[in-house]
Amino acid sequence: MSERVYDRSVGAYTRSLSWIMQHRFGALMFSLVTLVATAWLFWVIPKGLFPTDDTGQLLATTEAAEGVSFDALSQRQQEVAALVAKDPDVLAVTSAVGSTAAANQGLLTIDLKPISQRHRSADQIGRDLAQAVLAVPDVTVYVENPPAISIGGLASKSQYQFTLQTGDITVLDSAARALESRLRQLPKLTDVTSDLLIANPQVTVDIDREHAGQLAISPQNIDDALYDAFGQRQVSTIYTPTNEYWVVMELLPQFQRDVASLASLWVRSANGPTVPLSAVAAFRAGVGPVTVNHAGQLPSVTVSFNLAPGVSLGTALSAVQAAAHEVLPTSVSAAFSGTAEAFLNTQQGLALLLVLAVFVIYVILGVLYESFIHPITILTGLPFAAFGALVTLLLWGLDLDVYGFVGIIMLIGIVEKNAIMMIDFALEAQRAGGTTPEKAILEAARVRFRPIMMTTMAALMAAIPIAVGWGAGAAMRRPLGVAVVGGLAFSQLVTLYVTPVFYTYLDELQSWFGQLRKAKPGVVVADPVPQAAGD
Repeated sequence: MSERVYDRSVGAYTRSLSWIMQHRFGALMFSLVTLVATAWLFWVIPKGLFPTDDTGQLLATTEAAEGVSFDALSQRQQEVAALVAKDPDVLAVTSAVGSTAAANQGLLTIDLKPISQRHRSADQIGRDLAQAVLAVPDVTVYVENPPAISIGGLASKSQYQFTLQTGDITVLDSAARALESRLRQLPKLTDVTSDLLIANPQVTVDIDREHAGQLAISPQNIDDALYDAFGQRQVSTIYTPTNEYWVVMELLPQFQRDVASLASLWVRSANGPTVPLSAVAAFRAGVGPVTVNHAGQLPSVTVSFNLAPGVSLGTALSAVQAAAHEVLPTSVSAAFSGTAEAFLNTQQGLALLLVLAVFVIYVILGVLYESFIHPITILTGLPFAAFGALVTLLLWGLDLDVYGFVGIIMLIGIVEKNAIMMIDFALEAQRAGGTTPEKAILEAARVRFRPIMMTTMAALMAAIPIAVGWGAGAAMRRPLGVAVVGGLAFSQLVTLYVTPVFYTYLDELQSWFGQLRKAKPGVVVADPVPQAAGD
C-alpha cells in the first residue's frame, strides 16, 4: 500500500515537474521575487537577543524617596512583600533591604509555583504584580522576569541599559533627566528609570576653624565625635563560650532623627574639657548625591527600561536612539550597555557568520564538482529556506533572535542536500551517458525523490517537538524549531521544482562561457574529459 502511494506521488511529481520545465522563465521570476522578499523580511522582521523564558522566578526592585530611613524603607518593603505573597501563583518571597549601593532600594526574589500548578506565565504574573503593588504608598516597584542568560555585569532596576557619559556632572544630570522624561513618553517602553540619585538630604557641618583652634579642637576631633554618634563605632567585644558580640557606640534612636540633635553633641578638646559642637560649627541642610557612578573614568548615568508587551528589542532600541538624538546635547556621549549592547554586537556577528557559511560551502562544492557554476545551483535553495523560516517566525509572533539565526544556519546544510542529490546524479548521467541536461535533471529528480523526501521528513519531524515547545526551557528553544520547520516545509516544496530549472539555466550559461573562450583568437581549449564528481 505504501509503495502504491509512493508511485502515485512520484508520478504526480514527474508530470508537474515536466510542466514547470516547459515554463522555466516563470519559475525563474518566482525565484527572483522570493529572493527580494527574503531580503525585505530580514530587514523588517522584529529582532531580539534571547526570548523570555519562564524560569519560575521573578526579581523586583523597590525604590523609596532619596534619604528615606532604614526603618521606613523596611516597613514599605514588608508591605510590598505581603501583597506579592498573596498572589495565588506565588510560592515564596525573599526580601532584602540594604543589599544595594543605593540606601533607598530593596530587593525581592519571588519564587513562583511550578508551571503545571498555575494558569499564567511569568511575564503575566510580573505585570499583574506590578499593578498590585501600586497600592503601597511612597515606594516604586520594578518587577522583572530575569533572562535565562545574563549578559553584562551592570546591575539595574530594568533589563536593558543606555549609558550617558560626560565630564561635566551638571550637564550630565540635566541630560539624563531630559532623556528619562522623553523615554517615559514612548509607548514601546515600560519601567523607565535611572541610577541618578542626586537629591539625597544631607547636612553640611561648617567648622569655624579660628574659634575651634583657640579651643584646641581640630577637625579630626569633630569627625571622631560625629562618628561616635552616628557611625556605629565598635568599642569592645564581649566573648562568651559559644560566640562573641560587638559592642557598638551610637546615639539613642530618638536623637538620630533631626538636625537639631547635632547641637546636643559635645566635642572633647586636646586640653581635656568638652565644648558644645554648636560653639565651633554651623549646620546647613541641603541635598547631595547618594552615589556618583563612573564608566571608563568618566561620570555616567545609566537609564534602564523594559519592553512593552509585543515590542521587539530591535524596535525598542531604535526608538531609544531616536529619542537620544532629539534631547541629548553633543557634549554627552551615549551608548547601549549590558544586554542591549550585546544585542547590537550579535546582530552584526550573526550576519557575518551567515555570509561566511555560504562562502565556505560554495568553495567546498566548487572543489567537489570542479566547477564555479553548479555550486550556485545548489545554493539557490537557500533563499527559499530563509523565506519559509522568516514567514513562520512572523506568523508565530516570534522575534528573529540568536536561536532563530541558528535555525537558519542549520537549514543551509539540511536544504542543500536536496540539490546535491539531484545534481550529483544529473552530472553523472550527463557525463557518462551523453544525455541532455534537461533529461538528466528530470531523471535525477525522479530517482532521488525517495531519499530527498525521507531525509527532509526525518528532519522535519525531529524539529516539530522543539517548535511546539515541550519541556523545561521550551520558550528559549521555540524560535529554533519554528525556523527549521517553516524553512524545511517551504523549501522542500519549492526546491523540488526550482532546482532543475536553475540547473538547466546555469548549464546553458556554462556552455556559453565555454563557447566564448573557444571563440577568442589564438586560444585553443581542449574539450574536457568527462569525470565523475570527486574524481
